[in-house]
Amino acid sequence: MKAERTEGVTTLLARWKSGDSAALQALIPILYDELHRLAQSQLRSERGDHTLQSTALVNEAYLRLIGRDSGQINSRAHFLGIAAHVMRQVLVDHARARHAVKRDGGSKVELSEDNHPLLEADVDIIALDEALTELAKLDPDLCRIVEMRYLGGLSVQATAEAMGVSLATIKRELAAARAWLSRELSDK
Repeated sequence: MKAERTEGVTTLLARWKSGDSAALQALIPILYDELHRLAQSQLRSERGDHTLQSTALVNEAYLRLIGRDSGQINSRAHFLGIAAHVMRQVLVDHARARHAVKRDGGSKVELSEDNHPLLEADVDIIALDEALTELAKLDPDLCRIVEMRYLGGLSVQATAEAMGVSLATIKRELAAARAWLSRELSDK
């Protein structure tokens, strides 16, 4: 059953890559549970009174994915990594809108060992986004690895497969990313 489901996802991703927007509409229901878990994971690290619910986050991400170029998406893990990135963008936009209204320091996201092994402190989600945006300028692959692993919740193995590199490379890159982000975010 899992092989058939994976084959269906792979086929739908190929169709979406070739310009068939209906393939994305067919793909979302297949991956909905995984997308919902991803949204829940990202929202767990948000402030307790966050107004977005996981279903709304999935829906907003879907709307943004519809207008996005499918690019070089080649696997389920890669798609989920991109979905994690889109969800991060939704949360950052939401935080910026709230910050613009509130002007009291913005929204905080907790990056702990339990949720995101990047840091053990509260970090402003806008500062995190700025740091990841800066990291993407320096090393786009490293940023993608961070998004897949920590924001997308992919295992080290799944991240390695999605990136097409070895486990050792992913572990080394994650260590470098944690150090870089720790330094960047401690300055904020």
